[in-house]
Amino acid sequence: MKIQLRPKRQFLNRTMLTLSVLITLITLIFLVWILASTIRHGIGALAWNVFSKNTPAPGSNGGLANAIAGSVLMVAIGIIIGGPVGILAGTFLAEFGSTKKITEIIRFLNDVLLSAPSIITGLFVYGLIVVTMKQFSGIAGAAALAVIALPIVVRTTDEMLRLVPSSLREAAFALGAPKWKVVTAISYRAAAPGLLTGLLLAVARISGETAPLLFTALNNQFGNFNIFKPMASLPVVIFQFAMSPYEGWKNLAWAGAFIAVAAVLGFNLLSRWILARNRH
Repeated sequence: MKIQLRPKRQFLNRTMLTLSVLITLITLIFLVWILASTIRHGIGALAWNVFSKNTPAPGSNGGLANAIAGSVLMVAIGIIIGGPVGILAGTFLAEFGSTKKITEIIRFLNDVLLSAPSIITGLFVYGLIVVTMKQFSGIAGAAALAVIALPIVVRTTDEMLRLVPSSLREAAFALGAPKWKVVTAISYRAAAPGLLTGLLLAVARISGETAPLLFTALNNQFGNFNIFKPMASLPVVIFQFAMSPYEGWKNLAWAGAFIAVAAVLGFNLLSRWILARNRH
């Protein structure tokens, strides 16, 4: 049976539908434009020296090896710090705090932290670590990335564990299994693909962060694996080189942008593939 709408409601419905489609098309046009520009300029700027040489001085040849290595190192440390903490916090919310009033408060605060500007996180870590150590460092950058990744992992873990059927837990309790055993052997095993997806999404989220690293890791023109010293990162190098007057630096910025977009796209596709495979 077809529902007849009043003329006024029908007009409003068509107007809002048209606006929604128009805004979606405009957004897609800009998205495709940005991706096409990044791919066109980025692929043309890719060369072996991009991955084999450090960032150059003005007017000289070089690459992005130290920036790529610094980004990988800080992102890895950030996930190593924020991942386990986020999983444990999400486990508390889903498994142990479901009947406590503080749970909803924690979820609300986590959502606030999830939507907070990343530059605020950078300023917080700057005051907490950089000022205390009296120098910029890779560990400060990793700490900032960990704080950004934390609410993503918490939210994903909480949601994935709550999707685990209660019947699985009840069956384990009926066999006499303690709570910690049910969580580790039943809930974690059932939600493992979702937990991994959350970690990958967190990696994709923090891989392109620039503002927090400007206040924490700063930059380093040379190769450096000492996390207690200033460290180069790909987003910061892109930010600096893109605004420079040197053509060589701009080409390296395009190459770095392409590498960053490809990495983020790869992590997102991998996480979606894992989640889709688990659903099937």
